[in-house]
Order: sequence, then structure tokens, then C-alpha cells
Amino acid sequence: MLIKKKALVIGLSGLLAATFSLSATAKVTLKLSHNNDKTHPVHISMQKFADDVKKQTDGEVIIRIYPNSQLGTQRESMELLQAGSLDMAKSNASELESFEVSYGAFNVPYLFKDTEHYYRVLQDPEVGEKILNSTKGKGFIGLTYYDAGSRSFYAHKPIKTPEDLKGLKVRVQPSPSALEMVRLMGASPTPLAFGELYTALQQGVVDAAENNPTALTLMRHGEVTKFYSEDEHTIIPDVLVIGEKSWAKLTPEQQTIVKKAANDSMMSHKVLWAEMTAQEVQKAKEKMGVEFIKVEKQPFVDAVKPMHDKALQDPAIGAYVKRIDELR
Repeated sequence: MLIKKKALVIGLSGLLAATFSLSATAKVTLKLSHNNDKTHPVHISMQKFADDVKKQTDGEVIIRIYPNSQLGTQRESMELLQAGSLDMAKSNASELESFEVSYGAFNVPYLFKDTEHYYRVLQDPEVGEKILNSTKGKGFIGLTYYDAGSRSFYAHKPIKTPEDLKGLKVRVQPSPSALEMVRLMGASPTPLAFGELYTALQQGVVDAAENNPTALTLMRHGEVTKFYSEDEHTIIPDVLVIGEKSWAKLTPEQQTIVKKAANDSMMSHKVLWAEMTAQEVQKAKEKMGVEFIKVEKQPFVDAVKPMHDKALQDPAIGAYVKRIDELR
């Protein structure tokens, strides 16, 4: 009888050990939502990230990507992520400012000297990494940044000076900084979901918008606006974020793999973005008839200078802006 009990205990112990082993290595599937098309360079870079994670975890972590706002708008995706109903999302520093003020440091107009300055900032532990970690305890954390290019105005008419913006309704992201910037330049900022912008421009709900040149082709905005004025007022990074509940599902080893794969995809994206942006600009010019207009930037810089001065004094982002200035 004693032998049978011992055998039963050993058998149960083995079964429990096997169960724990299986649960420790169980496949984790994470849903990632974003608002771009599959042909967009950011989608391509996130797919590389997902492929690398799958390979390096031996298929234990699968990231399924849902483009074109299939799971909700960018704002809705962030709210779902905070609630634990979505695992990952691609947002940007402009929209994330509403969730964490630290991201507002990236939204100050004419902050970056050039692309190299921009990447120095993103990789700087005192700015880039610190801001990614600033939302711990708020439902999500940042993993990496993706270059989304410089943003400029596009409209039904050329915009060569801030005077040309007066009286125009300009679509902006729901960001306090974007609203203030457009007001200082003399226009009426109009927050609107990105997916609704084509129809809004077509029907005159808004007169203009601001984004990088790929919006003209990949979102077909060049069909309804024929003038792209290269004032390059901001360079706002896209941000890949993960919900804290989803992050906690991963083992420490898996977390390390995910973080490294994210950073690797940011750097490969740097090259991809430059190549694809040049191609899309050419398409916009040759196939859509969009006119690209060089502008004198100084009047725009002068119009929004109060934002830079105010940012330096802001207790939440002042240290970040100062450090960004130092990295020029």
C-alpha cells in the first residue's frame, strides 16, 4: 500500500512539473494595432520586428499585426491597451502627449537640427529611453521609436508664410502642442482621426493638413490636395508601445528579446524610411501632380518661438528640451 502511495505521489509530482514546464513555455500571442497601410514603411519595419521576435523566441512569442485601424483608431487603440484589451499599438509622440506629458518634449516645433540630431536624441538614455519608460504604472511602456519624417503643411493652395494659414481650418492630431502650434501660426486647428482626413479634405470640412510626404501617396491625400509646402515644422517619432499586462506575460528572457528586436527594427527603419520617402515624393510629383514648395522657414520659426521658450521653463519637459538642444 505504501509503495502504491509513493508511486502516486511521484506520478502527480511529475505531472505537475510537466504542467508548469508547459505553462512556462506556452505560446504568447500579442495583437498589435496601427493606422497605416501594409505598404507603409512603419508597417514593414514592425513586421520585421514581429518576424525577429518569432524567430528568436523559437515561436513562443507571436505578434499579429492589424493595420488600417482594423482594431480602432490610434486613440481608441491606446485606450484599449491601457484597459488591457489590446496588447500593443503604434502611436506617436503627438498623441501620446495626452497620456504622458513627457512625450510633449518631442512636439516642440523646429526642435531638431537634422536627421542625425534626431537619432542622437532617440538613442540618448537621458531623453529617448527615459521617455519610453515614463509611462510605467500608467498601463503601458514604450519599446522603441520609428522615424515618421518631418511634418509640413499641405492644402488646396501654396502655404509660403504663416500669413497664408490665416483663416484656414487645419487638421491636427489631438495634441495640446499641435493645437498651440497651429494657433500661433494663425490657423484654426481641427482635431480629426487620420482615417477621416481624406473625406474631410475632399468635402472642405478642413482646408489643410500637416504630415510627412507619404500621406500624399499611401493615404491618397495627393488626390485632393495639390500643394505640399516644405516648412518642416516638426519631426515627431512614431512610438511602439506595449501594455503592462501584456509585458508581464513575457519571461525576462522574452522581454530582453522583444526590446532588442524593437531597437534593431528602429535602426533598419532609418534606411528604409529615407528610401521609401524619396520614392513616394517622386510618385506624388509625377503621378498625382502635387507641387512641392520650398519655403523660407524663419517666419514660421519666429511664429512658434514662444513654444520653445515656454517648453524650457516647463517643469515636466524643460530638462528634456534643454538636453535636446545640447545634443545639436
